[in-house]
Amino acid sequence: MPTTVTLDPLGVHCIFSDGSEYRRRSRISVPDRTAPWTGRLDRRQSRAHGLALCSGGEEVVVRERRHVRADPRGTYELLVPLAGTAWVEQGRASAEIRPGGMVLCEIDRPLTFAHDVDFLSIALIVPGDSIILRSPAAAREPQMLSGERGLGRVIRQLVSTLQEEREEFSEATFDMACDRLVDLVCLAAEGATDSAPSSQQAKVESSIRQYVRQHAADDDLDVNSIARALGWSTRYVQQVLRSANTTSRDLIRRERLLLAQSRLAGTGWSTHSIAQIAHSCGFGSHASFSTAFRAEFGMTPREARRGADRLPPPC
Repeated sequence: MPTTVTLDPLGVHCIFSDGSEYRRRSRISVPDRTAPWTGRLDRRQSRAHGLALCSGGEEVVVRERRHVRADPRGTYELLVPLAGTAWVEQGRASAEIRPGGMVLCEIDRPLTFAHDVDFLSIALIVPGDSIILRSPAAAREPQMLSGERGLGRVIRQLVSTLQEEREEFSEATFDMACDRLVDLVCLAAEGATDSAPSSQQAKVESSIRQYVRQHAADDDLDVNSIARALGWSTRYVQQVLRSANTTSRDLIRRERLLLAQSRLAGTGWSTHSIAQIAHSCGFGSHASFSTAFRAEFGMTPREARRGADRLPPPC
């Protein structure tokens, strides 16, 4: 959806071919205010993510606290230069970026961004919660990333490919692709290459285990529903569990067996058959439930129930 970008007294103003508008409040300086300034913006926007190919004349963009208060966005942007040079300053961090480099910035914090006349870049626009949940460290300050080698190079190439093929995807597929990119960006920001960020692994694992425990009886519980409910990608959930030496399948089976053990021993389920308890805990087959129960606890469900029946009543 390409459009021409113009400047107005409040900042950037875009009107797209479908009639929609985009504004972002900021203070913009250009070398010659007497001459018309225009830029080019080609974007793909879903309900969650955005991707924009941007170009334009030389400018300095300053987003101050008053702009943030008047126009909060709740987003982060990963800026991937394709040509030219840009300068970014936010808080105590500042950097010059060229093709081969990238920067991740929070848009709702004051920042200064400047670029030369030949600058061309792709911006990946991400919901703020997606960054904060995955990597609190990456969310605290701008992240200057190298795209020359390793994971950074993969990210740069994926962003470029996604921009080129953006119109080929449905909105759901586009969002999933952007979500995978966010995983990689957070891994790169934390200096990781093949595992979930270590600074939050324990917290994420605890949240996953708690959710599975609370929803063990749900028929549709799987890794996809866990990721969707907690706001992470499926790949990220799998990484965290792999780091904990388990899988979503093993974790779900374990929690369902513990739930069944509790129900077999509880008086509230004494009138239900073992098959009914198995079904209530998410097991589709009585036989498979009995096999799994014996492998886990060293006794059959019937023996577990008899043992509970022989326990003395509570005082």
